[in-house]
Amino acid sequence: MAFRSDPPADEVLRFRTLVQSPLRAGLLRFLNASPEEAFDVDSLMAVFGRMRGDVDNCLAELVDFGVVRRLPGPPPRYVAQRPEQPDQVVLLDQFLERRATISAEDQAPSVQRFREMIGRDEKMLIVFEWIRTAAKSDIAVLILGPTGSGKEVVARMIHELSRRGKERFQAVNCAALPDTLFESELFGYEKGAFTGAHDRKPGRLELADRGTLFLDEIADLSLMAQAKLLRALEDRRFERLGGQRSVHVDFRLISATNRALDLFVRDGRFREDLYYRINAFAIRLPLLRERPIDIPVLAARFLARYCAANGLPLDAKTFSAEAIAILQAYPWPGNIRELESTVSRAALSAPGRIIRDTDIEFLHGHAASEALAPPRLPTLREAERAHILRALEATAWNKKEAARILEISRGTLYRKIVEYGLDHPKRTAAS
Repeated sequence: MAFRSDPPADEVLRFRTLVQSPLRAGLLRFLNASPEEAFDVDSLMAVFGRMRGDVDNCLAELVDFGVVRRLPGPPPRYVAQRPEQPDQVVLLDQFLERRATISAEDQAPSVQRFREMIGRDEKMLIVFEWIRTAAKSDIAVLILGPTGSGKEVVARMIHELSRRGKERFQAVNCAALPDTLFESELFGYEKGAFTGAHDRKPGRLELADRGTLFLDEIADLSLMAQAKLLRALEDRRFERLGGQRSVHVDFRLISATNRALDLFVRDGRFREDLYYRINAFAIRLPLLRERPIDIPVLAARFLARYCAANGLPLDAKTFSAEAIAILQAYPWPGNIRELESTVSRAALSAPGRIIRDTDIEFLHGHAASEALAPPRLPTLREAERAHILRALEATAWNKKEAARILEISRGTLYRKIVEYGLDHPKRTAAS
């Protein structure tokens, strides 16, 4: 009887080094789970929530090792491949037989929700990288984004991926919190503090101890409420309403707003000292109309979710080309939230399998009529300037990263910045 020898030590070390990267290991398992199917880089970026460069590099290393095959494009696609060397086959099979380590990202419900908001545009992947960075520390985060863009989803992701992920997440909607309720809601109250206070009640700050406090629409706080919040943030202690004893708390603060908070500071409507306290790390969520290439992807995803929720096959409904065109032309003032509700209404009202343009009803009728009007096409110069500015804003004016996304050299990017008179907003405000 012939016994199979173990692979050589150097081959074992090479393979272990290959799959030591969570992304390479994840790609290898994902491709082997569907060995007959080929995937392009865009789809793999969406699945793993990673930037193009990261996915490209990991796929290249898997191809070099011989466990993945690259199919010519365009676009090129990738498929699982059995290695030629018997030793490598043994190592691959042993790896696939082992149970995959479930990462914190895969366990977090908010991450799965956020991945549904990722399409083919890299703007949301850049946001994902910012979230990963913010989750590594307790730094105060300010999330900037329009209504319906997913600010609370991002806040929950930062919490769930951080060291505080096992503790409580307390969300407070500042827009729905009048001054008369601010103290009792945030700081709590003692028994007898006011008429109707029959028992002691802990406030949101106390409930967020060792966890995360999320203040949504923080720009809507009054100046009085801002002053009280600032003191609690600086001292990390407070007194309950009607109480004498200081309560010490340890929490991570995440704030969000759809307002231009820097303008509020300039106009005296928001305290400058509080602004700098909450804005240690800013994350900006893009408008849906800033990434039109994602609209068909997201619409199809929401349509499949609607079908699944109503007990239908995932392909029971589909959009006509005319319906997709009207979705892409619409400006989406309500962003992703409005797109999801629009898709659900269209699926419900469409009599057959095909959802036509006439089945789509927008929440904002005036915006819909503007969307159907033929827009003036920008000049090449206007389009290039706008595209470069979007790349700079998406990367927080990191010129190296912006040049990589635009696939131009940094020297060319600097020249274009001067040519189009682009300037960093903070530098402009300082001057």
